[in-house]
Amino acid sequence: MRVRELNYRTIWPGEHGDAVEVIDQTRLPHRFEVVRLKSLADMVQAIKTMQVRGAPLIGAAAAYGLALAMREHAGDDQLRQAASTLLSSRPTAVNLRWAVQRMLHCLEPALAAERADLAWRQAAAICDEDVAINQAIAGHGLALLQALYEERRRPLNILTHCNAGWLATVDWGTALAPVYAAFDAGIPVHVWVDETRPRNQGASLTAWELGQHGVPHTVITDNAGGHLMQHGRVDVVIVGADRVTRSGDVCNKIGTYLKALAAHDNGVPFYAAVPSPSIDWSMHDGLREIPIEERSADEVGRMTGKLPDGALATVDILPEGSAAANPAFDVTPARLVTSIITERGICAPGKLHTLLPERKS
Repeated sequence: MRVRELNYRTIWPGEHGDAVEVIDQTRLPHRFEVVRLKSLADMVQAIKTMQVRGAPLIGAAAAYGLALAMREHAGDDQLRQAASTLLSSRPTAVNLRWAVQRMLHCLEPALAAERADLAWRQAAAICDEDVAINQAIAGHGLALLQALYEERRRPLNILTHCNAGWLATVDWGTALAPVYAAFDAGIPVHVWVDETRPRNQGASLTAWELGQHGVPHTVITDNAGGHLMQHGRVDVVIVGADRVTRSGDVCNKIGTYLKALAAHDNGVPFYAAVPSPSIDWSMHDGLREIPIEERSADEVGRMTGKLPDGALATVDILPEGSAAANPAFDVTPARLVTSIITERGICAPGKLHTLLPERKS
């Protein structure tokens, strides 16, 4: 995608092969900064602090994290320890585990002297595949939006939650990929952007990248979506996913479940855009089986913004002594999901195995 007329991915190897460079998403939307990560510890910290975030991007970052580790020490013990460290960095997104397991499958049979180069090549392949998957999701989602536009013959209002655009992937995005494809194809679209408390990924990231691409959008409070649906101002809801069960339960950023309930009550189609590495074939019941990350209460009690002089400042917003809870994700049951958009096509939540039979365990 483009930032200030330059093409960017969210993650790429450094010019001399001694580091990985990423867009620091904790600085957006007020500052666009690129950070060099030189070690496994740097990558783990970037994942934990959400300098890199979004399920597909976390998977790509984990792959490059192992590549950085193999550059330092490539023995069997170091490989296993590096994998374990990465797996513990964030618990909910299944792409992290998928990428680490794929890297281990590639690296474990190799000689220690071969592992570093092999790891860098495999991480690059994972990134390229992510881009191709998301481009395919864009195509299938475009067909859906095209049909909806031909039916209604007016600008489409699309509601999304959190950030499932190109910043959450290596490029293109998941939920926003069809939006970009529709906009580029000349379909008039407008996006309602949930602010997505407590980290405000919608207001900070989704609005920023839509603006960079020129897509019309409006930021709304997290509680406004149901009101807009009641008054016919939302044509379709499209969200991403951090983990989807084989039965089609969708785990995504906290607040997604409430949007699905409102959509169901108002007859608004609710879609999840899901690359196949985000599907956890080992799980059936999302409510009981998916681990939900509990993040720091500081994210609820503090907000960061730009002051009039351009400086960034973090302020406390809660009364002193008030406790805060911060579950980072929730699970939307398959019964509330109209369809799931994958790189292979669109299907009902319980029919994922028909599109991806080779991935079903």
